[in-house]
Amino acid sequence: MFSWGEDCQRGFWFKDGSGCDSAADAGVHHLNLGYSIRSLSAGRCVLAFVKTNGNSFIIRTQESKDGRRVRGKQKFVKCKEKIEAVSCGDESVTLLSDRGTVLCVDTSHTPRTLEALRNIAVSQVACGSQHSVALTKDGRVFTWGQDCNGQLGLGKKGTDASSPQHLRSLSDIPLVQVAAGGEHSFALSVSGGVFGWGRNDCGQLGLGDTTDRHTPTPVHCLNMKKTVHVSCGTDHSATLTKHGVVFTFGSGRCGQLGHNSYRDEQRPRLVAELWGAKVTQIACGRHHTLVITESKSIYSFGSGDQGQLGHGDESHPSVPLRVQLPQGSDKNLKICNIFAGGNCSFATITSNEDASEDTNTDDVRNGTQHCCIDDKLIDKWTSPCDPKSWKKIKQEIHRMFSSPSCVNKSFLEQSKDKHFQTSRKYSGLNLSLARLSFKKLVKQANVLTEVEAALLDALPFLNRKPVGVEGLRVHLLLNELLHAIQKHKRQHRTPLTDAAAAALLSLSAESLQVIEGVQCTIKYSLAEWEWWSLLSPSTLAKYVKVWKQPLSVILSSEPVPRSSRVRNLLLVLQYMYNANSRVAELQRLPDSDFHLLIKDNFLAEDLYLWYLQPQHGRAPEPLIICSFPIVMDLAAKKFVFDTFAVFCKLEQLDQFIWNLICGAEWFLPTHFKFELDLRRASVLEDTFEQLAAAHHRDYKKPLVVYFDGNPTLDDVHVKDLFHEVFHELMSAESGMFIFNDSQTLAWFPSNAMQKRKLYFLFGLLCGLALYNQCIVHLPFPLALFKKLLGGKPSLEDMIEFSPRVGRSLQDILEDYEDDDIENLAIDFSIDWDGRQVDLDPENPDKPVTGQNKKEFVEAYVNHAFNTSVEGVFREFSRGFFQVCDQDLVKLFRPMELQVVLVGQDFHDWAKLKENTVYEGGYHVDHPVIQMFWEVFDDLSEEQKKMFLWFVTGFERIPILGMKNVKMTIKVKQVQDQSYDQYYPETHTCFSILELPQYSTQEVMHTKLTEALSNNRRNYK
Repeated sequence: MFSWGEDCQRGFWFKDGSGCDSAADAGVHHLNLGYSIRSLSAGRCVLAFVKTNGNSFIIRTQESKDGRRVRGKQKFVKCKEKIEAVSCGDESVTLLSDRGTVLCVDTSHTPRTLEALRNIAVSQVACGSQHSVALTKDGRVFTWGQDCNGQLGLGKKGTDASSPQHLRSLSDIPLVQVAAGGEHSFALSVSGGVFGWGRNDCGQLGLGDTTDRHTPTPVHCLNMKKTVHVSCGTDHSATLTKHGVVFTFGSGRCGQLGHNSYRDEQRPRLVAELWGAKVTQIACGRHHTLVITESKSIYSFGSGDQGQLGHGDESHPSVPLRVQLPQGSDKNLKICNIFAGGNCSFATITSNEDASEDTNTDDVRNGTQHCCIDDKLIDKWTSPCDPKSWKKIKQEIHRMFSSPSCVNKSFLEQSKDKHFQTSRKYSGLNLSLARLSFKKLVKQANVLTEVEAALLDALPFLNRKPVGVEGLRVHLLLNELLHAIQKHKRQHRTPLTDAAAAALLSLSAESLQVIEGVQCTIKYSLAEWEWWSLLSPSTLAKYVKVWKQPLSVILSSEPVPRSSRVRNLLLVLQYMYNANSRVAELQRLPDSDFHLLIKDNFLAEDLYLWYLQPQHGRAPEPLIICSFPIVMDLAAKKFVFDTFAVFCKLEQLDQFIWNLICGAEWFLPTHFKFELDLRRASVLEDTFEQLAAAHHRDYKKPLVVYFDGNPTLDDVHVKDLFHEVFHELMSAESGMFIFNDSQTLAWFPSNAMQKRKLYFLFGLLCGLALYNQCIVHLPFPLALFKKLLGGKPSLEDMIEFSPRVGRSLQDILEDYEDDDIENLAIDFSIDWDGRQVDLDPENPDKPVTGQNKKEFVEAYVNHAFNTSVEGVFREFSRGFFQVCDQDLVKLFRPMELQVVLVGQDFHDWAKLKENTVYEGGYHVDHPVIQMFWEVFDDLSEEQKKMFLWFVTGFERIPILGMKNVKMTIKVKQVQDQSYDQYYPETHTCFSILELPQYSTQEVMHTKLTEALSNNRRNYK
């Protein structure tokens, strides 16, 4: 072994049985020990080492009478178990046996087992000045000792611990190493995540500040650097990457950071002087650092006042310089490992002939003995065995699956070290591997039972806020396991499903955001899971089914339970929906993938509970309505909205019944209905006048419309009202709206000439139409419905409304180079609705550049759809929600609300013919009927749409009524049998066409087209 620094030779017994009692000369010395050292550690007052045969020795340092530090002789530590590793504090020695036993050695050199760890297998120990850290084989971390600066990581400032305490905040992270410095500590994950805590006065935690940390904190600067080892000095730290790059941080006052300066570094900084030399090991002493390269050259930097750098006469302690090994060293000697402790340094060596001897400490240092679930282990579990073996297997299964870090580590994407790229954007998991493994597991019922039991024990203790994103992997893996259970065991809901949902929802908002990534709008104010949005569509679809299937079973039961467990399942599905919303449209799952089959009676009950909420605060909350509309299809949403409308219309029914009891007249009392008595010649003017005069409570009553003094009650009058009013409103002659270039879409004017109250009344009309289930002519872009639902119009809405403007903005944003934009000479002044507008009033004539083009496009769209119409739209919205309940309207998505109010085009005329029924002597083969369909087929598309309105009362069909688009054709009764003189007539309430028995096809064509042109409908 080579040694250099303070008392570098003293205390060791050499091969010839002698020892060195005198102070060593400066420089590096070759100690001919006659044995190989597996592990060595040195503190301020003690040095300990372990031979490869498992024997351990301690050499203590004491102060002589004249004040000098004197190292004593090596003392054998008698242990029943073979020792694998050793770590020293200032005065303490901690040993680790090959069985995972932790032993503390006092000044009498008698090892003492730590009771708290007696039955826990430990893979690694590390000692700071006055504290210790242990990493167990199942991935747990324990700390004990002094805690003056938070070096125990327990979150309780200054609370010392005489016995090991479980550091639960790291329990979800798959760790491979722990390290301890003076009064700070580190843990390293399998994917290179570095977590530090404790003293940070010099920046030795690498967090960019000098604030102590009392709980493990991720060193974000080292994310994705592929860190594989951490070493600590008294107040500095060093890390090594898989590619041999070294980062240092903390105190630099002795040059121990190797940056050719004596400045402290609060963030990890690459040691540039080592660039190009692949480093394979690092070791930190008290105030110095050692590294060994792939070529087996040793470099050192930092404090060298005790000769611990081994530089000889070289005097550049702040840069890495090669350690000057003794002249004439046998070239057959090979350096194996380096150790730095206190003010001394060591390098173990072996001859090339003995190179095969296992003296490498990497396995011990990096904790590679951790448990891991693999194919070999699963095959063992699922193979037939005797009861005795099964008992051991059960214990093993429970140990593995009750350890989140073990599950976490078992299914990493090892290909090209991809798991080292774990971040908010990437989980680092090989989900295909997990899928295959779980498929094997679930096929054995007894194995699955043990797996579920272990997970049920572990899930309640998962951290709400894992210190690193790696701790969230277990939640993705649970989706895979639950999917395997559902697919192969046909179990749609198990206790594990409920526990997995509860564990997920217990996560903090910040943790949930990693998996979804956007802020959730439901009242729990939790964020969503970004990892989900990055899954393949097929994988995300599988995960959606994991939560849909148990919900489908629950919602089909009688009665439906309204428990927190059911709500948890709905919340998880909501998060998946939100994550899916972040996916590019072509890759996004359709909304129908999230819909559940919900019975009408349950929806009605849920609606009633919703209605009771404002009146009776203690009433149970509705389970779905206004909380989880994403599971409702359009039919369910419309059922809820229409049911509530009927309920509101009947609120005064009790008064009507009371009138009957008291002998009042049988007809509907006036206060029970909302009557409009209109003249067809001035329908819009009369409608606005009577709407303005009505009380706001009247709007929700049953709507009754009379035309031209005709007192007949007929629902067709309501349809006619909305048809005629909206066609007149949406004409250019009304002057209420602006239109796009093609005159196909309307929008609100930026400078309304009419009083804003007209837009309030327009909103009322739209609300009344939705409330009374009438389809209207409302050629507005989707932006209108987005705004009604609280959404924000986008560039896509501008492209819809004005393709010319929208596409030019899109070109600026996506296609034009910066130079092209400057050549266009565009500024933030635009022309909109015939007015010149400065989008940035504080900076007139501000030019559009490559740097502010996004700002320009957003400002343009915002002005068109928001700023310019703010007052007008506010009035429109106020009118709309005077009629419709805002919470129930928000059940719909913008496209759904649009199609419910506007309907959709109908072109399936063959379907109309197929659905037609015949009465009064007509039948499908009747000559008049055959003649009718020949005439109908010859009509233009526009005439066919006019015919649809002529018969049914609507030009576009209800979105949910396509299958019900049908009509009845019956013989028109004519007294004198002169059919050719009469026009066909309709009863739109029942979609009945009264068709005379025309003599020829030409007569039928003439009478039908004239009827369509002259609107000859039956208003009786």
